[in-house]
Amino acid sequence: MSATVRIGRTADGIWTIAPEGAPTVLDAAAAIDAMVLEVVGGHLSWSLLTGQTIPAAAIDNLELAHDWLWAVYGEQIAVAIADFGSGAGEVTDGVQFTDAGEFAAEPAVPDLVTAAWRLGFGYWAARWWPASTIDGITPLDDRLLDQEITALRAECELLLDDETAPDNETVDITPADEVSTRAADYALAAGGGADRRAGVLSLGRGTGGWDWRRCPPGLIDASERAVSWESIRDSGTTTVRVTAVAAPQLGSAAPAHLHPRAFITTPVGTAEAELNLIGDLWTGTATTPSDSVSAVDVYVPGVGAIPDLESGGPQMRRRIRELAAARLRRATGSDDAVDAPLLAEIAAAASDSDF
Repeated sequence: MSATVRIGRTADGIWTIAPEGAPTVLDAAAAIDAMVLEVVGGHLSWSLLTGQTIPAAAIDNLELAHDWLWAVYGEQIAVAIADFGSGAGEVTDGVQFTDAGEFAAEPAVPDLVTAAWRLGFGYWAARWWPASTIDGITPLDDRLLDQEITALRAECELLLDDETAPDNETVDITPADEVSTRAADYALAAGGGADRRAGVLSLGRGTGGWDWRRCPPGLIDASERAVSWESIRDSGTTTVRVTAVAAPQLGSAAPAHLHPRAFITTPVGTAEAELNLIGDLWTGTATTPSDSVSAVDVYVPGVGAIPDLESGGPQMRRRIRELAAARLRRATGSDDAVDAPLLAEIAAAASDSDF
C-alpha cells in the first residue's frame, strides 16, 4: 500500500497531502463518489470510483494531526511537513498556495489506513448507497451498518476524537419489513397508464432519474427510471402528473418536511408539484403554462446545492450503481482487500434472492 502524494499549504495555513486528482474537502464541489472522514486536526478523503486507497488530507491543525501523520503517510512525509518552511508560494485560482513537492507515502500502520478507508466507505454508503427495486440493488441494513461503523471507529482510535463523534447521517425513516413487489411491477407503476377519460388528451410522457444530491437518503428509488411524468389536456387546462418510485427501504410514512417536490420546466415557464406517498409511489400534479415538458427535477427543499452534472449527473450515477451491483455480486466470497464487503453488504447479497 503506497502512493505518490503532493504536499502543499494554502495561504490560510491549511496543509494538503494528496495523490494526483484525489478529492479534498477544499474542493469547490464534492463528487458523489467522494468519501470523507473527519479526523483529529483535519479531514481525510478518497475517490471511491478510482480505487484510491491512500487518502488525501486537508489539515487545519498540524499539531493535533502529528499524532497520526506518520501512521497514515509514513515517516518521510511527517518529517517533510515538519521541516517545510512557509515560502512565498504561488497563486492558483486566486488562492495563494505553497507547493512542497511530491513524496512517496508509505503508511507505517497499514491496518489503520485500511480501517479508515472502510470507515469512510461506511459513512459514504449510509448517504449514497443506490438502493433500487427497479434496478435490483438491495438496500443495506441500517443497524448492521451502524454496528460496523462503531466497530471501525474503535479501530481508528488514533485518528478520531470520539468525544465529538459525528452521528451517522442516515435519515430516521422506518424501513419496510418486506419488499414484495418485483422490479418490473415498479417500472410499470412508475410509467403510469394513459388517461382514458372522455375529453382528456395525453400530450406526452417521459421517464428519467433524479439528482441524488437533492434528496436525503431512503426516500426515492435510485434508478434512472424512477421518475416519470405525463402531460394531460383536460377542459382547456394542461396538467402534469409526476410519479417517483419510493426507495425500497421506505416505510409507510416520511416526515412532512422530507416530502419531495417536482420542479417542472416547460418552454415558456415552470411549475411545481408537491409529491405525496401513496403506497410505494410519490405522486403529485401541477398545472403548467405549456403543453410540452422540457424537464422534471425531483428534490427536497433545502437539500443539496446547484446541480453539477460532472460530479453527480447521470453518468456518475450509472458508475455508482455499477459499483454497488459489483460489490453485492462479490460480497458472499472471502476477500481480504481494503475494500472487502461490509457486513451490511454481505447480508444484502445473501437476501438478494428475496428482493
